[in-house]
Amino acid sequence: MRMIFRCDPQLADHLPRPVAARTALPDWLRAMPSKAHSEIHGRDIRTVKQCPPFVDAMAYGVMVLLPCDVVVDRGAFSWNWDIPEPATSGHPRAPLSFHVAAQLAGAPFAEGTQAAIKFNSFWTIEVEPGWSLFATHPVNRDELPFHLISGLVDADRFHDGGINFPAIWTQPDFSGVLPKGTPVAQCFAVPRATPQLVFESFDEAHREAYSKTVADVLATPNVYRKHFRARRGRA
Repeated sequence: MRMIFRCDPQLADHLPRPVAARTALPDWLRAMPSKAHSEIHGRDIRTVKQCPPFVDAMAYGVMVLLPCDVVVDRGAFSWNWDIPEPATSGHPRAPLSFHVAAQLAGAPFAEGTQAAIKFNSFWTIEVEPGWSLFATHPVNRDELPFHLISGLVDADRFHDGGINFPAIWTQPDFSGVLPKGTPVAQCFAVPRATPQLVFESFDEAHREAYSKTVADVLATPNVYRKHFRARRGRA
């Protein structure tokens, strides 16, 4: 799978490039203890840091990054980003724009929202024929003061314009700097073909396999990691 990112030539030296999500894991994940004491169990138990599906979801795909520092003061956004005039007509220069609240009318996540921010795209994205681009909030990143609204774009066809990323600002009292390089969207290439759904009852072999797998997982740590988790390539 190739994902091709293109940008205006005048901005090429001013934009942070999208990166493999595995290279943008948060500091809090690295700092998490591998075990923590559970009052219920009366002993130390493994934390989600040792859960491969939890970490792999955060490390999968590509992260789009905020191109400059954005100063936030209780819902007011400003920036000082000195970049050249883009060579492309209609190209944005601001890192953010906005959706009015009426565009979100009726959506439960927009209750009480004055407006939605929109992270402007400075990269076009092209994927392989038959694939689409799924963009969502950086996985398990609830510490970010916004929440991205997920979207699916047929980026094998729509790849000559930027894909912008709308989000709900979730911390109205936030005052500070959203720094350059903050992950704003996690993107995955997904096949567009509809899967064929097949439903079956366990036969004897599947019942035995189920019972053995559950017993192994309960008896020994790291069974999934050692015996089932696929080796992932490096970008």
